[in-house]
Amino acid sequence: MPQVIDLSTPIQPDHFRWHPKQHLHRTHAQGHAQVTWLSTAVHAFTHMDAPRHFDPEGPTTDAIPLDTTIGPASVVDVRRAGPNAPVTGALIAAAGAHVRPGDIVLVRAGWDLVERIETPAFWANAPWITPEAADWLYSRQPKAVGFDFPQDRCIRNAIVGLPDAPAEEYVTHQRLLLRGVILIEYLANLMALTSPRSFVVCAPLSLTNSDGAPARVLALDGVGH
Repeated sequence: MPQVIDLSTPIQPDHFRWHPKQHLHRTHAQGHAQVTWLSTAVHAFTHMDAPRHFDPEGPTTDAIPLDTTIGPASVVDVRRAGPNAPVTGALIAAAGAHVRPGDIVLVRAGWDLVERIETPAFWANAPWITPEAADWLYSRQPKAVGFDFPQDRCIRNAIVGLPDAPAEEYVTHQRLLLRGVILIEYLANLMALTSPRSFVVCAPLSLTNSDGAPARVLALDGVGH
């Protein structure tokens, strides 16, 4: 049986950016069952973006067929970019020759091993996807693309004290999501994948009329050749 690798970032109640709230609504001392309540943004930690995130008329999470985020995947390693540097079109094309139409593309910087997602450095020092790299990804006809780093440079603005960027600076959202390619954000453990191809199951929560959803993402390493 292939190894199952969890690509999900754990939800951390003390995260400085998203401030999720997790508390015991009822304890064993208060009744026969313990009950935990959780409140968090749908775009926090590992999650799936639906086109409604950037398009007021776009499909919502519940309109995205499950097989859009389940299937063969290609791992595209962009660690050559390094910290605080662009992932160029030439770099990603050289790393992604094995990408096939209909793949889920996993863009791997190994960033969760460089900086921790619960620190400002994770955001302020990350590499980012250029317009040319996003256009190259789109040209390969993927059905979804996932990242283990904050892939649009402007995502760091809130962390470094700058105002939110214009919509066009959200490169992958404009050039992939608004063209029908689903985004899977803030993946982890991509360095545990030993093969350039895998099989991925990204299961977003079943939320109605939502622009995204938290997701558990699993990979079957080496499956999907």
